[in-house]
Amino acid sequence: MSTIAGFDPSIRRRALVVRGGWDGHQPVEATDLFIPFLESNGFAVDVHDSPKPYADPGYMGGVDLIMQCNTMNTIEADEVNGLRAAVEAGTGLAGWHGGIADSYRNNSDYLHLIGGQFACHPGKHPDERTGEQADNYVPYTVNMLPAAADHPITSGISDFDLVSEQYWVLSDDYNDVLATTTQKVRPWDPWHREVTSPAVWTRRWGQGRIFVATPGHRVEVLTDPNVNVLIKRGLLWASR
Repeated sequence: MSTIAGFDPSIRRRALVVRGGWDGHQPVEATDLFIPFLESNGFAVDVHDSPKPYADPGYMGGVDLIMQCNTMNTIEADEVNGLRAAVEAGTGLAGWHGGIADSYRNNSDYLHLIGGQFACHPGKHPDERTGEQADNYVPYTVNMLPAAADHPITSGISDFDLVSEQYWVLSDDYNDVLATTTQKVRPWDPWHREVTSPAVWTRRWGQGRIFVATPGHRVEVLTDPNVNVLIKRGLLWASR
């Protein structure tokens, strides 16, 4: 069981899981991977397949943590307003990959809350592509920053390598970045210098905490030991 300093699993909390959107990110299987962990850390878990609960202030007032895995979906004005209000009041929000960084492209208020938006995942050489998800699987490194050395989410984790989608993220400097990844320049790419994007970050919003990790395309990435520990710690860190 992963824990962080100051987190008492004997205190009962409520977690809301919002999952859905593009099936390629395995929203059900991916969140099912972490629900037992939440339960073992004292959370009662509610699961919903849309962001509709966000619009219910009475319900959201009792939610300590949102685990969201909802890619390329839409959100209504009352839902995003409710989400922002809940986080501002202390509800934690956590997620990975497109389930949080590419959730609701139609809403700038959501993007402002999260602090980073998926832009692209540059893939293999065009001659190697077959039209499958693996076209975008490339080897890359997640580089831990000095700020990560003593942070409860990243303590003890060194740079690590993955072969998966490498997210190029548009972000702002209000994020507290714990890890980055650098997109190289390959002969077939139209850009002319390397681009470094945040790969793991946190964000404070009112009384609430937000955690985002961009690795996590599918279950096989989420079970990577480094990614798995980062997300588990991030969930606990974000919780009220």
